[in-house]
Amino acid sequence: MKYVWLVLGMILLAFGVQGVIRLVLDHGWTGVLGWLPGGFAGQLIGHIVLTGAGAALAEWSRRLPEPARRR
Repeated sequence: MKYVWLVLGMILLAFGVQGVIRLVLDHGWTGVLGWLPGGFAGQLIGHIVLTGAGAALAEWSRRLPEPARRR
């Protein structure tokens, strides 16, 4: 289960960073978080929060103990 959380965190991290970069370079591109209220600032904050959540989840799962090995 540790690796599932790690992969999910890395996917969220990559998705958020990609969204921030695209939104900063092209203000007209609303992307997946285009439904958020607040226009450009709201969408940018949403992508930054998504990036932070992915990084936190990946770091948390990295610190979990290794799964027990079967013999």
